[in-house]
Amino acid sequence: MLPWKRLLRPLAALLLTVAAVLVPVTTAGAAAAEPAASHQGWNDYSCEPSAAHPRPVVLVHGTFGNSVDNWLALAPYLVNRGYCVFSLDYGQLPGVPLFHGLAPIADSAGQLQVFVDRVLTATGTAKADLVGHSQGGMMPRYYLKFLGGAAKVNSLVGIAPDNHGTTLNGLANLLPYFPGAEDLLSLAVPGVADQLAGSAFLTKLNAGGDTVPGVHYTVIATQYDEVVTPYRSQFLSGSDVHNVLVQTLCPVDLSEHLAIGLTDRIAFHEVANALDPAHATATTCTSVFD
Repeated sequence: MLPWKRLLRPLAALLLTVAAVLVPVTTAGAAAAEPAASHQGWNDYSCEPSAAHPRPVVLVHGTFGNSVDNWLALAPYLVNRGYCVFSLDYGQLPGVPLFHGLAPIADSAGQLQVFVDRVLTATGTAKADLVGHSQGGMMPRYYLKFLGGAAKVNSLVGIAPDNHGTTLNGLANLLPYFPGAEDLLSLAVPGVADQLAGSAFLTKLNAGGDTVPGVHYTVIATQYDEVVTPYRSQFLSGSDVHNVLVQTLCPVDLSEHLAIGLTDRIAFHEVANALDPAHATATTCTSVFD
């Protein structure tokens, strides 16, 4: 991929960040959002988990995403396979419309905690499985580690998660050359600042190890990721971790950061394998037809 093409996504992300900065903001903490209405079979609170799929699946969107658009392909994919599927909105800043995942990530993890409890109560289950894209694949780790989530979660599947932060292809390294830029970013869009490699949030999250006992972890990454860079920083270390690079499963998979979470059925097949490892099947290029 040509260098200028590799910069398009991070540049777009920075432009969205600037747009958010220009909108007046107040405090960074947002109250827990109401669950989205039922869409194509998901967020159906009357859904009863089956013996084959006994746990509900909670989908956690990425930065600038929401509970619907991020999951227009994966949610029906899982619903059609018999799962009870739910998604939430989190991390919306006061005064910033449309975009989510911008509030401090620790606060967003608290919203996830509330949402998971609601899902477990509605479905009568003791544990859920979490599947997240980008920030949504990393943020739940705070819930697992610091908010008691490990007792309520069986597995966490991260699709292109920024587990160890991102350099945005090196663009983030330019921030120190602009006096006050880092402070402004942290004040205006703390959820973005928290995701930069070396942030205080990530330092706390990863101190003492990437994982917590009792939770199964899967990371699904693409070598063409131009937002979470370097892509290998997405992978976790631990005794119950399965790190997957989609190009090892299908060399012609060209998905980048957005596509791997929004449309990539190679990645979706690996999600299904992670949710039901006892019935996992080999993922190949033909998995796009599954």
